[in-house]
Formats: sequence, structure tokens, C-alpha cells
Amino acid sequence: MSSHTAATELTFVGKLILEGEIQCHTGLHIGAGKGSLEIGGADNPVVKDAFGIPYIPGSSLRGRLRSLLEQSLGLAVPSELIFLSKRKGQEVRIHQSDRPDDEICILFGRTPGRVDRVSGESGEAVGASPARLTVYDAPLLVDSITPQMRENLDDELTEVKSENAVDRITSQANPRTLERVPSGARFKFRMVLDVLCEEDKPLLARVVQGLRLLEDDALGGGGSRGSGRVSFSNLNLAWRSKDYYATGAAEASLMSAGDLGALQQLASGDLSGKLV
Repeated sequence: MSSHTAATELTFVGKLILEGEIQCHTGLHIGAGKGSLEIGGADNPVVKDAFGIPYIPGSSLRGRLRSLLEQSLGLAVPSELIFLSKRKGQEVRIHQSDRPDDEICILFGRTPGRVDRVSGESGEAVGASPARLTVYDAPLLVDSITPQMRENLDDELTEVKSENAVDRITSQANPRTLERVPSGARFKFRMVLDVLCEEDKPLLARVVQGLRLLEDDALGGGGSRGSGRVSFSNLNLAWRSKDYYATGAAEASLMSAGDLGALQQLASGDLSGKLV
């Protein structure tokens, strides 16, 4: 847990800017829902922007990082979870607490109001706090889809994976198709970590932990069936102090074209002297 206490005061210190690339090592499926189906198209299309180009929504990447961190910190247990939705068959449970040193709630924010706890009595959450981590939509680097790849794709930028669910008794097949961004595709990502007090500076290490967990997990749908294996590379980290915004002071480059190992070493060290 962090060194935050109930007496910690929030005063803007600066922002850590993390940018880099996400590379797909297997096909990536982040669904767009089934609002519009085309004849001959995939049952489960990927999300695309207004120009028809796939992207990774910031909400998907941020939510996956939060989920993995909750699990790794032992917070995905009934006593630590609350309901966001209790609709039958569509329950959504996340972690939230009023503890001032709870790093998940510090990173991703907490909202006040009535909470329905998964285990224990429901009540009022009073400890509102702003989210420190912002994750932006990650656009596809279109040049990463090479001409050779395009020759073998079902669409200009995506592939269609066919799957079958087979009944164990009757052997009846239930075919389905999954649209995916192909292996080898790369996306440009950007995250911003707000540092609102001195106690926030070590939070970068927790973000890096989430990224490392994700590399050995899956992003998007179909992860247990082979989709969604990704890695992070070409990482750049910069520090922009409050003077950067107030007087135009120069930003400080903390890392350029690094990998997660180098970023974790940096984040695990003493950043206080560099974030001024």
C-alpha cells in the first residue's frame, strides 16, 4: 500500500507522460457489439473509428490493467468488491474501498454515494478521490499492416477467425466468426499519470506492474482461446512539472525508446529527485 493518509493534501505537482507501442503477437479482438451486421461479415466485429480503422479504446486498456492489478493485489475477493450493476446475468463487480492508502482507488479514482457490497452490508462511500491515471485511445499504426499481410487478410486491415462450439452430447456444432486485428499489427498508446502530491510519485511502479501482467495475459475478447497476446515497446517517459504549464518550462525526458524492464527499474528507484 502507499504512504497516503487521510491527512494527505492534493496540490498539483506535475504529470508523467508515458508513450509507446503495443504490438499484437496474436490476433486482437476488442468487440464493437452487434449493432450493425453485414451479409457475409463476422458475427463479432472489432471496434473501428469513423474512418473504419481499428483502434484500442482507452477504456478497454485501462479496465484490463485495473482488473489485473486488483487480482494481483488480492482485491478480487467478495469482501473487497462492490456491485456496479446487479442486473441478473450481467453483474459487474469491481474493487472500491475508503482506505486512503488504497492504490487501486488512488490510481483509478473512487466515487462517493451508496455502494452495494458483494459481501457485507451496503452503505455510503464517502471518500471520493480523483483518478490519477488517464489512458487514451490507441490508434492503429496503419503501416504495420504490410502489403504481404494484406494479401492474406479477409478485409483490408483485419482477419476473420472461425470457431466452433460443439455440444458434448449431440456433437452439434455452433459456428461463430470473430473479426481480429492480425498478429504483427502495432498501436500507438499514451498514458498520463497525474502527480497531485509527493505520495503519488511511487504510483508509476504500480502502472508498470499492470503492463507487465498484461504481457502474460490477454487484451480484449477470446484471450483463453488464443487472442489478445500483446507486448509494449519503444517506451518514452517524460516529466512535465507545474512550471511546464504555468511558465513554459522544458519537460524532462526520463527514458527514450526503452522497454518494460528498463521502465520498471526506473519506476522502482527513487523518482523524487527527478520529478521536480
